Amino acid sequence: MERDNKDLIAEFEKIIDYTFKEKKWILEALTHSSYSNENKKNNISDNERLEFLGDAILDLIISDYLFNLYPNMPEGELTKLRSSIVCELSLADVARKYNFGKYLFLGKGEELSGGRDRTSTLADAFEAVLGAIYIDGKMDSAIKFIEKVLMPSIKAKQVYRDYKTILQEEIQKSSLIPLKYNIISETGPDHNKEFFVEVKHSNITLGKGKGKSKKEAEQNAAYNALNAYNGLNKK
Repeated sequence: MERDNKDLIAEFEKIIDYTFKEKKWILEALTHSSYSNENKKNNISDNERLEFLGDAILDLIISDYLFNLYPNMPEGELTKLRSSIVCELSLADVARKYNFGKYLFLGKGEELSGGRDRTSTLADAFEAVLGAIYIDGKMDSAIKFIEKVLMPSIKAKQVYRDYKTILQEEIQKSSLIPLKYNIISETGPDHNKEFFVEVKHSNITLGKGKGKSKKEAEQNAAYNALNAYNGLNKK
């Protein structure tokens, strides 16, 4: 996708219900580092700085929301709940719902390797878009965006939790032996690695998963283990 495609940018603005005063911010928010690296001569900025900012803004907005929503909840529980809401899987799911992948500027290699639906890429883009909205429209606009795309899931209690934590809690109901996550293999060049992980309990493999980071692969392994575990318990 060309960065000067005004129609697609306008389409994306309608989807997120925010029109940028300075289009450079949304262009930057949707630009993956792979695209920037392939167009170095044009001095195009990627979305990593906006992602950094959006991550902090998101933590603040969700912390404030939960603090007021649950006045009697202790700090530890608030922290766990916030983590479940702002985790990579949760943000990527929202980004998929609003079709963020369609509007990303990706390098050719990233495009061919499935970058438009990669969990880590979509989660990063979500945070970058939030950062861009904050810069362009200040905090009120950022809050309005989060209220539109993320709050409905929170209010319906349909939020993602840490699958590793859920699996650990399930196992601890009947065993004190800790889970172990092992990297089975990793493939690809340094800038585009894919990790394969297994989770084991008492030398028994409970599940396997893959991801573009060790963390993502471990979460997917735990998720698959939970599905298998729950399936066995229903029999």
